[in-house]
Amino acid sequence: MIRTQLLILGFLTFLSAAIAATASAARIKDIAEISGVRSNQLIGYGLVTGLPGTGESTPFTDQSFNAMLERFGIQLPPGTKPKTKNVAAVIVTADLPPFAKQGQTVDVTVSSIGAAKSLRGGTLVQTFLKGVDGNVYAVAQGNLVVSGFSASGADGSKLVGNNPAVGLISRGATVEKEVPTPFGRGDYITFNLVDPDFTTAQRLADTVNNFLGPNMASAVDSTSIKVRAPRDISQRVAFLSAVENLEFKTADGAAKIIVNSRTGTIVVGSHVRLKPAAVTHGGMTVAIKENWNVSQPNPYSTGQTVVTPDSDIQVKEKKGKMFKFAPGPTLDELVRAVNEVGAAPSDLMAILQALKQAGAIEGQLIII
Repeated sequence: MIRTQLLILGFLTFLSAAIAATASAARIKDIAEISGVRSNQLIGYGLVTGLPGTGESTPFTDQSFNAMLERFGIQLPPGTKPKTKNVAAVIVTADLPPFAKQGQTVDVTVSSIGAAKSLRGGTLVQTFLKGVDGNVYAVAQGNLVVSGFSASGADGSKLVGNNPAVGLISRGATVEKEVPTPFGRGDYITFNLVDPDFTTAQRLADTVNNFLGPNMASAVDSTSIKVRAPRDISQRVAFLSAVENLEFKTADGAAKIIVNSRTGTIVVGSHVRLKPAAVTHGGMTVAIKENWNVSQPNPYSTGQTVVTPDSDIQVKEKKGKMFKFAPGPTLDELVRAVNEVGAAPSDLMAILQALKQAGAIEGQLIII
């Protein structure tokens, strides 16, 4: 088995050059991820100090401040309320990348959770970052970089740019514990497609089998493809370096029409087809204008001058144009027909919904 693996690795460079010549193809590393090789989210609670009066004084901030002083052997007299306008309670978050080693550093994001006006100029005090299992994996500390700003006047006016309550510390956390991964265990490596598709999964497996030999890869489902790999960790790295750069033609996505009802954005996939259908669409405009008239009483009468409303209502209806779709029109023909009618985005949404309800669209209509 080891001899076979070494022979396979010996041909990787030569075969990679041949596979790379494939046109209109995607690399495996661009469309799939290796199972178990992932980042981990870390979170912690801490204090930012040194703020120029833009901090806060809340019960949990005061409690955290007192606890920090106690760690340094400082005990405040009972009933003493510290002035913490230069302190803010924050949540610290970070992403621990895969294979991060002890002593390496990662970026952290610091966000205020209280009433602090700004974190600009503050320093994060040593904060423990924990994983989902409750263990400490990194320790964060350092000076914040805040892009936002705020300014207020004596009359209550206020100007805020970006978000001054969130800051970043580049390389502000030091990794203290490594996260174990299943990368070096077992006889197989599993590739998970970013966009699940049965056809793409099978093509990926076929590409690996053509590269390494029969029965070296198999598609488990629309997402996962299992590939037999060397057990030796150094050989496995070289093995993956070659396999992940293999190129092949991915499958075309399903026919979809995406409609964003909030922005009016409409995206029509190239594989959308329409069955024979006739469409007419018109618009009606209703304009209401209020005119005020003054009614004067007759001379020497007991009447009073009054103001009476006179409403003028006008209804304008545009003549709707009817257009007919031939069997199986393409995306270009659909866009051309809609442009000829002069339909606005909102009108096009109504047309697409009506066509879908009539069963004339071959594809998915997704409204978000």
